[in-house]
Amino acid sequence: MRKGISEFRLQPSLARFTIPLMKKTGWFLLAVLALGGLALSAQSPTANATPKEAAPAMKTWFIRIIPPRPTFDKDATPAEQALMDAHYAYWKDIFGKGVCVFGGPVLDPKGVYGVLAVEAASEDEARALAAADPAVKARLIRAEVAEMRAVFLHKAN
Repeated sequence: MRKGISEFRLQPSLARFTIPLMKKTGWFLLAVLALGGLALSAQSPTANATPKEAAPAMKTWFIRIIPPRPTFDKDATPAEQALMDAHYAYWKDIFGKGVCVFGGPVLDPKGVYGVLAVEAASEDEARALAAADPAVKARLIRAEVAEMRAVFLHKAN
């Protein structure tokens, strides 16, 4: 019949070897666990670790595209139209990267002009986006940049 834990007794001949060995083993195991814990804590980041610099807060910038003349949408030359095609391809790429929020022509009867909204950390960054437009580089169109507070935006589902 099997004895319960409370009924277990060491034989006197084994007691003098087993108890000191258990005491030594206990201290050894405690030391191993303590050293293992130190090793693990050294590998994992701590609360006091210096966090990486946070990414700058993105702002929304309004870019107004000003054509060379009020009738530009009706009388652009083939060379001007080629630059406007490059302008469209440039902003389509920027939109695809998620930097441009929206953009397109404003069909004002007094003269068509373009508008874009981009997300950038600084005005310099927004101006650099506008300056890289092929039609701006060629001095066909001008771009004005101003900070905008986008209050109403559709969220992706």
